[in-house]
Amino acid sequence: MPSGAKQKLSSWDVMQFNRTYHIVVIGYVWPEPNSSAAGQNMFGILSTLVSAGAKVTFLTPSNESIHSAPLTELGIPYANIPLNDDNFDADIHKLSPDAVIFDRFFIEEQFSWRVKQQLPDCVLILNTEDLHSLRSSRELATKKSIDISSIGLAQNDKSYREIASILRCDLTLIVSSFELQLLKQHSPIPPTQLCYLPIFISEPATQDLGLPTFEQRNGFCFIGNYRHAPNWDALLQLKNEIWPRIRKRKADAQISIYGAYPSKKVTDLHNPKQGFLVKGWVADAHHALAESRVLLAPLRFGAGVKGKLINAMQVNTPSVTTSQSCEGICLPSQWPGALRDNWDEFASAAVALHDDARQWHATHKNMRSILHTTFNNQTNAHTLITQLQRILDDVDCHRSSLFLRSMLWHHSLTSAQYMSQWIAEKNKHK
Repeated sequence: MPSGAKQKLSSWDVMQFNRTYHIVVIGYVWPEPNSSAAGQNMFGILSTLVSAGAKVTFLTPSNESIHSAPLTELGIPYANIPLNDDNFDADIHKLSPDAVIFDRFFIEEQFSWRVKQQLPDCVLILNTEDLHSLRSSRELATKKSIDISSIGLAQNDKSYREIASILRCDLTLIVSSFELQLLKQHSPIPPTQLCYLPIFISEPATQDLGLPTFEQRNGFCFIGNYRHAPNWDALLQLKNEIWPRIRKRKADAQISIYGAYPSKKVTDLHNPKQGFLVKGWVADAHHALAESRVLLAPLRFGAGVKGKLINAMQVNTPSVTTSQSCEGICLPSQWPGALRDNWDEFASAAVALHDDARQWHATHKNMRSILHTTFNNQTNAHTLITQLQRILDDVDCHRSSLFLRSMLWHHSLTSAQYMSQWIAEKNKHK
């Protein structure tokens, strides 16, 4: 299995399950902790479960990549599973897990009905990573030049599907406090079906005492997985709108562009004469971020929590980003850097933060506070295990008050099941 950078079990203290549970995780993709925040988070969940004493099996319909985490080194067996394949039914029955975690709602749609048919008492957990329906609505609004601050839970197909997925599961993991409040205020989901679990963050190899100083750093940076639409859009805004403004203010400015899966359209933006340097994937994102003075992240739409901003805080790198990017991280007044939605103001704030040592150092206090309170891996691991243990101890009691969950599992509402069965039958006769 491709291993990418060396990974390890959680180094934080993890409470133990009261017995050895078997937990199957069905991933949308193989976990890539060095490629995206979602990859970091999934690796943190897997690591926490193993450290808590669970037997974990990882399944995914996705192909492996050179950046995939070495799950065998964590003692996690894994397998590739095709979509719309009836063989999964016998496989999951043989595995007979106590709980299954579905990574994103469309994975739950594909597999949860099969798990429920084979194992009615199995606990079903949804890991959202972010609210995909919210991100999609914001992307559409951005393309139509609509203010995304007014976009909430839209009444459309994807929103209905995602909320239905949450209601079908016993518990859903929500990474953003903003999205938790959105669901509580604008959906019929009972609080007992929601678990606020901030993303697990990878630990930087560079210790705090060894981080480069203000004088030892230079230039700006951007990082992101370019298969993720918000990152590609942000890179275009950076290249076409913001960078020319920064170069007008600071003629010798340079920016390093890092990230996984840079396609040709990304590498074509490389222009040394403009100080715009596309460097691509790096094995140690923390090290790359620590070399720059300021992270620039002009994200115009998205959801969840932006891992690049958290990773930058871990190595004392302040950021200039947009106002919606602080969701799930901190209050706007606490941002370690600057929040700007106007590109002229964005460029001015970026240059000021880059050149002013006093302003640059002043951001570090807020970084430490944010990391210690919201993104404390040990605290969040305790939350995860506590919530799972609560349901595993008495799943019938947990489900007794979940009327909407029972209603959605009624046979007349299992459209995803019948579509999958139709595709599976069709595939048999190819």
